[in-house]
Amino acid sequence: MGSFQIIPAIDLIDGKCVRLSQGDYAQKKVYNEHPLEVALQFQEAGIRRLHLVDLDGAKAGSVQNWKVLETLATQTNLEIDFGGGVKSKEDVQGVLNAGAALVTIGSLAVKRREYFLNLVVEFGAEKFFIGADVNQEKLAVHGWLEQTDVLVYDFLNALHSVGLTQFFCTDIAKDGMMQGPSTALYRQILAQCPGVQLTASGGVSQLADLHELAAAGCSGAIVGKAIYEGSIRLSDLQPFLS
Repeated sequence: MGSFQIIPAIDLIDGKCVRLSQGDYAQKKVYNEHPLEVALQFQEAGIRRLHLVDLDGAKAGSVQNWKVLETLATQTNLEIDFGGGVKSKEDVQGVLNAGAALVTIGSLAVKRREYFLNLVVEFGAEKFFIGADVNQEKLAVHGWLEQTDVLVYDFLNALHSVGLTQFFCTDIAKDGMMQGPSTALYRQILAQCPGVQLTASGGVSQLADLHELAAAGCSGAIVGKAIYEGSIRLSDLQPFLS
């Protein structure tokens, strides 16, 4: 099952590893004050990739947790995708310079499409991991605070047509709720967006969810709360890591 990639998430507020429920900053739980400790545990378990989210940055509209990114990039071997508050060419350059392998983009690709496509030309499509946060098949942006009328299928197909291939999709209703992922939505996306590499995000609560997502055709899954709450142990993930 090596082709299905497990990508643990570390969400940052004030430099600490936290999780939110449905993107609500008021529903914050701190799991570890030292993200490096968490990242090293992932690495020791055989994980190769990390989804690092600057929640402070997403809220402020500018990257805040530079230091954590630099620390994790220099002190682990993990391939890091980093996002949250990336708004400009300088931000993209800074994230890559700080050691991230991929820059995670969400709102920018929705709200300032032409500007973002210029960045794709400049840095290369392979440097971007595109996040589609979905509420009833339509995109939400700016830390899920703003609902749009853009259908997720149109968004993914438009970006795929210019060479972007790596996407992840979060169903806001499922995120952090530990009630299972939106497998039906992902099947629909994969059917309507041929060629897209889709990583599932949100709702994974047990090992069976990962098998279900792999069977649905997803290329991987971002897993957060299930690992922190202990309902999926890192040792359980070995079949996906070999």
